Amino acid sequence: MSTSRKIVIVGAGVAGAILARRLSALPGLSVTCLERVAPDDHSEAGTGLNVGPNAIKALRACDPSLADEVIRQSLPWARWRTSLADGTVLFDLPLARVADNAGIRIRIRWSELYRILRSGAGPAIRYGCEVTSIGPDPADALRTRVSWTENGMPHAIDGVDLLIGTDGRYSATRAAFSGLPEARHVGVAILRVLVQDRSNGLVDDYEQWFNRHHRLLAFRVPPDHIYIAGTYPIESGTAIPDEWKTPEGMRRAFLPEGREASPAVRWLVDAMCEQSAHAHWARMQESDVRFAEPVRQVLYLGDSAHGMAPTLGQGATQAMEDASCAAMLIEAAVRAGQNEVRQWLDSIEIARRERIRFAMELSVRATDTMLHGADPVAGAQWKTEAPFINDLTRLFRDVALGQPS
Repeated sequence: MSTSRKIVIVGAGVAGAILARRLSALPGLSVTCLERVAPDDHSEAGTGLNVGPNAIKALRACDPSLADEVIRQSLPWARWRTSLADGTVLFDLPLARVADNAGIRIRIRWSELYRILRSGAGPAIRYGCEVTSIGPDPADALRTRVSWTENGMPHAIDGVDLLIGTDGRYSATRAAFSGLPEARHVGVAILRVLVQDRSNGLVDDYEQWFNRHHRLLAFRVPPDHIYIAGTYPIESGTAIPDEWKTPEGMRRAFLPEGREASPAVRWLVDAMCEQSAHAHWARMQESDVRFAEPVRQVLYLGDSAHGMAPTLGQGATQAMEDASCAAMLIEAAVRAGQNEVRQWLDSIEIARRERIRFAMELSVRATDTMLHGADPVAGAQWKTEAPFINDLTRLFRDVALGQPS
């Protein structure tokens, strides 16, 4: 049997770009990654993110030079501090206590992360591709077919040996085969905004401040911006009130009554209010895990496989873990002459399934301080105790790559 395999990746996000770079370098694989936007178009790339030490550990195992480039273009996250809005510190954790690679949990803009990962994949990524259909190959019970337009011209690949959906939470790939999973709201709405850093040093490393059950989170990202996120408890199925989106509503949520806000909180709330018209609003939610189709040779990674609450910053982080694991397992199989795609899928699912469930459960559990009526003091206290610290250590250190440690 020929060892040649056709692989199509839908979406050059975090997981898709990492896979495209690694798999396109392997002999016997024909890799095509389809990305909707143009090469330099990062307009929909969001605001800022922090990438966990577990992602850097996974990426370094998979692609050390790519990990080094991501780190070079980022700022380190050395501490996790939680305070009340008046500046009273509740929780101050050095990352060295819970992570192997302390100090390189990183802060970066989404647009910059995409630029680095996509440039590393080279010609394996085809840009400006609008996927028009995804589905079974009518001539083959296992393989798939993908059609798209590129520069106004139609294209298609039949007999795809492995179709990989890395096209996000609302994955068209997953919808084509399994249907989109039902989102489970966790009771929190979140606003995000990226602002110019004019704080004069008030905001730098990762920090969060609570005013009752409203959490304000911020950190600096290169070159000179600050990422701000604010949360509001909300019942499932209810609309986000327009009043919350006004400067007046933001001030009521995040500034304490009867006491002075800390200088950092005052600055952040002012900056957020100035950019209120540009804030991005969403609900924290998660969805059922699905890594592979049971019959068709289709794999899902990142948000396509497991939409998760962003409380612990594990969305892009777990996408990096997913992609690093999948790339390393597929490479090991190819180099060993093991070309049965179903075995690739099974090994990836076995390596990742319990790891993802653990990360998702811990992320939801850590959301407790953002729910209606929550006590941030009590919520911060249990996060300083051994059970949570042990779980956080497991999250940051015990990456699951399906390879010997």
